[in-house]
Amino acid sequence: LEEAERKKRELGLNQAVRVRASILRSSWDREPGSESLVERCSREIYAETGMGPNDLNIVELHDASAPAELIAYEKISLCGAGEGIRLISDGVTKLVGRVPVSTSGGLLRKGHPLGATGLAQCAELVWQLRGQAGVRQVEGARLALQHNLGLGGACVVTLYQAV
Repeated sequence: LEEAERKKRELGLNQAVRVRASILRSSWDREPGSESLVERCSREIYAETGMGPNDLNIVELHDASAPAELIAYEKISLCGAGEGIRLISDGVTKLVGRVPVSTSGGLLRKGHPLGATGLAQCAELVWQLRGQAGVRQVEGARLALQHNLGLGGACVVTLYQAV
């Protein structure tokens, strides 16, 4: 961390961001009702970092469709099975909610350029954790989760932390 502090000063940054963990998995055959790829990646990232969904301040989801967003809420453990719609109706995922989701507007708003999607999510979360997100800023954001899917059954879940 000493080197990170030196580099932060050298670059004139007020807030550094650390990647706490990143889990990348590809698909595998599984029995119906068994753990999904997203569930596995999320479980592993929470176990590796000792943090959980209640610790998150902001999330960027691979929300290429409205149903995908609701399904992802459950798979990353923001809520239980069938409770995703309640997160929206209760305002939990709004900019001023308990855990704002896809403050960038998500894939439905900005498009879904393959490859660039994950980079755009990463940039949004780093801006959020540095307090540089302007009108989209989540006050007090310190811990952020990125959920991204790839063609052919790949999933990456990354946890970022302001340091």
